[in-house]
Amino acid sequence: MSWKTLQSDLAEAGYIASAELAMALHLALTLERPLLLEGAAGVGKTEVAKMLALLQSTRLIRLQCYEGLDASTAIYEWNYQRQLLSVRAVAEKDLSTQEVEDQIFSERYLLKRPLLEAISQSQPPVLLIDEIDRADEEFEAYLLEILSDFQISIPELGTIDAVSKPMVILTSNGTRDLSDALRRRCLYSFVEYPDLSTELAILQKRLPHIDKLLAEQLVGFVQALRKEDLQKNPGIAEMLDWSAAVAGLGVANLSDDPVQLQATLVCLLKTQSDIAAIPVEVTQRLAGKLA
Repeated sequence: MSWKTLQSDLAEAGYIASAELAMALHLALTLERPLLLEGAAGVGKTEVAKMLALLQSTRLIRLQCYEGLDASTAIYEWNYQRQLLSVRAVAEKDLSTQEVEDQIFSERYLLKRPLLEAISQSQPPVLLIDEIDRADEEFEAYLLEILSDFQISIPELGTIDAVSKPMVILTSNGTRDLSDALRRRCLYSFVEYPDLSTELAILQKRLPHIDKLLAEQLVGFVQALRKEDLQKNPGIAEMLDWSAAVAGLGVANLSDDPVQLQATLVCLLKTQSDIAAIPVEVTQRLAGKLA
């Protein structure tokens, strides 16, 4: 499959990808390399992995990163309750310590977390490591073995090799610098907010029955809103929610009812400071440019 075919398939599925992003995805699939997607929150990075899993007709396994994330949450942990019950069950049997350990430290007592789950699938899944920049720097070291050799070392069991090689998508919002070692193991693409024509195509794909003039106004308004001094710019998901809300209210033109339009901004503005920064006067100014 060529990168242009992939781009077309993504568009058919509802994701409008730039040529650069489609090429990065194509190369990541062809070379079997992880792909690091960086960009502001809300530009559609996570959606890339979801669409890729859909196109590949495979499972999406997601690891949501956060500060303090460790191996027991991301890779594996032992089912201590079952192990304890097993120890009690064999207590009266004449078993050596080694025999007991061999029994309780086996895969039947292993709880697979996303990273181990991903390399244990017979059909290659899409592994989404979401917001890797939120995890501690130490956690990146856990990833290097997996991203380099697609294997996991478990002290009690040894090295577990991948049954199949997952397609790995990492996302980062840029809240901290990622290590050079991690970046070296990945292909890279920076995902921008879409331009007006691309965002309009996204809206028309997701809401095909929306009035064309209203769609142009909605996208134009959001594009203008992102140029204001906001703490959190509205992402594509917020644009789609707002568009569905406005269309559902029967609005034909954004300038028709300023009070109602202002009230709908709860779909776009997600902090008190941003709400304060966009009073009715600013909303009318932005909408007026589109009338």
